Amino acid sequence: MPGRVALRICPNLLGVLVKDVTVVIVTGTNGKTTTSRMIEQSWQDAGISYFANKSGANLLSGVTAEFAVHSTLTGRCRHTHALIEADEAAFQHIARYVHAAAIVMTNIFRDQLDRYGEVTHTLEKLRLGAEQCPDAILCINADDSLCSSLQGELPNKIIFYGVNTPIYASRVEEVSDAPYCIRCKSEYVYDYVTYGHLGSYRCPHCGYSRPKPELSVCRVIVTDDEHSEIVFRLGDREIPASVNLPGGYNIYNACAAMAAGAALGLDPEKTAQSLSHFSCGFGRMEKFEISGTDVRMILIKNPAGCNQVLSFLTQRTEPFVFVACLNDRVQDGRDISWIWDVDFERLTALGGMLSHIYVSGVRAEDMALRFLYAGFPRERIHVQKNYGELMEQAVSHKLPVFVMPTYTAMLDLRGTISRRYGYKQYWE
Repeated sequence: MPGRVALRICPNLLGVLVKDVTVVIVTGTNGKTTTSRMIEQSWQDAGISYFANKSGANLLSGVTAEFAVHSTLTGRCRHTHALIEADEAAFQHIARYVHAAAIVMTNIFRDQLDRYGEVTHTLEKLRLGAEQCPDAILCINADDSLCSSLQGELPNKIIFYGVNTPIYASRVEEVSDAPYCIRCKSEYVYDYVTYGHLGSYRCPHCGYSRPKPELSVCRVIVTDDEHSEIVFRLGDREIPASVNLPGGYNIYNACAAMAAGAALGLDPEKTAQSLSHFSCGFGRMEKFEISGTDVRMILIKNPAGCNQVLSFLTQRTEPFVFVACLNDRVQDGRDISWIWDVDFERLTALGGMLSHIYVSGVRAEDMALRFLYAGFPRERIHVQKNYGELMEQAVSHKLPVFVMPTYTAMLDLRGTISRRYGYKQYWE
């Protein structure tokens, strides 16, 4: 609201406040917040004076409000750098006023079709935003055939990053969001797939293919419930790193953060070291302890992200409880049909390893129905819409709990956890 009011008074306020500030913008469908927190830690370790919109205010009004909060009454920013997470649709409007030094594009997946439309529409929004920052260094995911297609369309210097090896021994079955060549519409051939439509793609008809990344993950050594051990390659150098969050998608986020460091000329070894101790964003693999039980909250919002959570969970070797909270508010996307594109059958295949499933949120019954169709026993599916009771019942089994909420459900549930169990609020 402060940002909206300020923009009514001075529509160009953001352009005034951003003067003389080195800005890095992070945008894309999945991974924006976690990538931003990784970059933020590398800036802290490098002694950079900065601020970031870590509360999630990633529209034009929110970004304007963040700059206003961190500026003097005369409009001078108190910091030399700003790290801005930008909503994909809002990116082009923010870029009109913010001439970024670097822009990090994580990926493009099908998400909130009622708001973004098809993936090509999201790609166009990113292109329009980048066009307004011709001097920015673009850090682009080479493994995403959509993002990579911006090469040649923009004058910007590009740092491609990617993963040069498969991440999972076995993957969840997924519907690709980009199975056909963006140039000629022929079907891609893959040397390997990491997840979704990401991987080493090539078009057998026109030759469009994955560009060679300048910064890559060349080896994945260990991935477990708590972290990943990987090795980056930058030119002829190999840089080992420990990422203090699990999941293959966080390996991509780490690679994006390394690319952002390269764009600003930071020491790559120090940037890699930062990955071992950054603070995860609220709801993004965030961990709580409730009544002596470990609870991990993992935000989901589309089939690709949800399937990645399932890939992580199906690698577990110990029993656990699963909680899914599904809302259909504006910020979540009104269309929830995407839950039928998620391979929940993989959870059913775990048998007794998955003790119980709890469902909550505005559309809890729809999620319960999805699990019934996936073949999960009806007697082990519980509908509980009261978030306080939900957490008490979930932890009562004395097993690790994994909570998978959509965005507004995550905010509500996290608020309940903060109030009842003494954790800080998400914006703190």
